Amino acid sequence: MLIIKSTHITPQKFIQAYESTVNNHELKQTLNMIDEHAVYWFSDGSSHVNKNEIENAIRRNFEIIKNETYSINDLKWLTISENIAACIYRFRWTGTINNKPASGSGRGTSILTHKNGTWLVIHEHLSKEAAPLRNNNINFQPTSSNVTRT
Repeated sequence: MLIIKSTHITPQKFIQAYESTVNNHELKQTLNMIDEHAVYWFSDGSSHVNKNEIENAIRRNFEIIKNETYSINDLKWLTISENIAACIYRFRWTGTINNKPASGSGRGTSILTHKNGTWLVIHEHLSKEAAPLRNNNINFQPTSSNVTRT
């Protein structure tokens, strides 16, 4: 079990741990990484406001999708400060639903808040794939100079 409550964990390490708990269908640990007042928007168009609604949605996904592999790729940090961090990424999942292969992918945005010595997801927005960016020269760098590098 991962211990997330630490003043030394970076947002980058937090997202890696979050990906791992989701990938392993560790519901309790995943929920420990989500703020009580979080808002999640899923790629199916559903919205989940507060931790209870998010728990129901995640539990349902964990129950329906068997043998799931979930991954976050192309992670880019838009901003990191002492109390907030925001990143964008691509996600992909594969598994089985009703004993048939299933998969999905898309783009994600996560906003983290730092409270009482721990990072928590305050917002997650997953959307379907879109056309690639036309300008590949966009430079995504954290906007804070006090970022802890790993």
